[in-house]
Amino acid sequence: MEKPATSILAVDDEETLLHLLMHVLKRQGYYVDTAPDGRTAITMLQTLPFDLVFLDIMMPDVSGIEVLKFIKNQHLDTEVIMLTAVHDVKTAVECMSLGAYYYITKPYTATDLPALVERALERKRLLIQNKALRHQIAHRALPSGMVGKDKGLLAMLDLALRAAPTESTVLIQGASGTGKEVVANFIHANSLRKDQPSLALNCSSMPATQLESELFGHEKEAFADAKNAKQGLLEIADGGTLFLDEIGEMPLSVQPKLLWFVQTGEFHRTGSSKNLNSDVRIISATNKDLGREVTAGKFREDLLLRLNVITLQLPALQERKDDIPLLAEQFLKDYAGMKQPKHLDVKALELLMSYDWPGNTRELENVIRRAAVLSEDDVICVDHLALPSRSRTTRKSTSGIRSKGTRVGTSISLAELQKAHVKSVLASVNWNKRRAAKILGIDLKALSGKIKTYKLSKPK
Repeated sequence: MEKPATSILAVDDEETLLHLLMHVLKRQGYYVDTAPDGRTAITMLQTLPFDLVFLDIMMPDVSGIEVLKFIKNQHLDTEVIMLTAVHDVKTAVECMSLGAYYYITKPYTATDLPALVERALERKRLLIQNKALRHQIAHRALPSGMVGKDKGLLAMLDLALRAAPTESTVLIQGASGTGKEVVANFIHANSLRKDQPSLALNCSSMPATQLESELFGHEKEAFADAKNAKQGLLEIADGGTLFLDEIGEMPLSVQPKLLWFVQTGEFHRTGSSKNLNSDVRIISATNKDLGREVTAGKFREDLLLRLNVITLQLPALQERKDDIPLLAEQFLKDYAGMKQPKHLDVKALELLMSYDWPGNTRELENVIRRAAVLSEDDVICVDHLALPSRSRTTRKSTSGIRSKGTRVGTSISLAELQKAHVKSVLASVNWNKRRAAKILGIDLKALSGKIKTYKLSKPK
């Protein structure tokens, strides 16, 4: 009889539970092998492929944790579900950080196992499907900020990779800090224009007159400060790519000229009526809903239709929290360079996973880099992480711990929470206000107002 495609290894030193587990799984049509201890399990894993392993944690000689490490160190395409008689949050977090899919306590309900197995096997199938894409992407200068296994992220990168060699305009949507410019650079690096210039312009950082001059150039004496003629970025980037960041902030007065260029490839410098031509691919990005901006009369509908031939949606870090350990590890490797990278202890990783990351991957990178500087040894702990104090009490409050009759964390006002967050972000970037404003998703003027309102000052 041919062996079924799906095979499961059950590992437990309690014979009764092992046979019960085997019986339940076989009844679902799976091929099941068993191992009475960790050493036997490792021997079997070295010789036979398994799709899924049910693994008891507490076993003599070789523990389940050691077997889990073996599986992940060998890069086996095997999902692991941990079994234990004791519910321990610290152990659960450790297992998940080592790569286990799930963690269940004994006695488990037999009726819950089939659905759990299917979810684990579905995850395995998705990882295998994405492996080819990840391998392909890895050879195309993918930056560390895009590390991850989230389905939404990988689907977006797949579309970006397929769009790269085309001439289509691309609109990248996502919250501040999600890596929109990173994706734009990725598209250019994999395009037919990769050997030509790639330039960027932030549409929110200058008034309309200056923005128009930066884009299209100007002639001498076109306006008061125009002492010399100047080429615009559209001329300089001829043959290459121009990335327009924060396109939703582009003034309405500039939008018709950009629309004409996208339609025809023609433009003229400010102060001149002479038509110029340039072959530039436009990639734009925004953290706004441009559909709403169109409805509000703040953005031209015809321009939006021209800019979003291909639309890429970047997921927020809060939507792909399972990628946080991978991102943190990559940022630590990037920071270490040729040295041995530092690593996070269990509590630090638990805190990172519990935080909402309003500044997304950019904020995570800043927090990790600062922690690497503050840590004097190879281990990064909670005290090295510059996060708002509220996030440090989140897990306690949800566990039912009370303070003065109120759950911890609920007594802080919104203004106090905002003050703590702004202060933390400023500290994480050493009071670089421009970087802090970008992480917070606000402009410099708004940040200055918050600093004044909250009476914050840079430590001496």
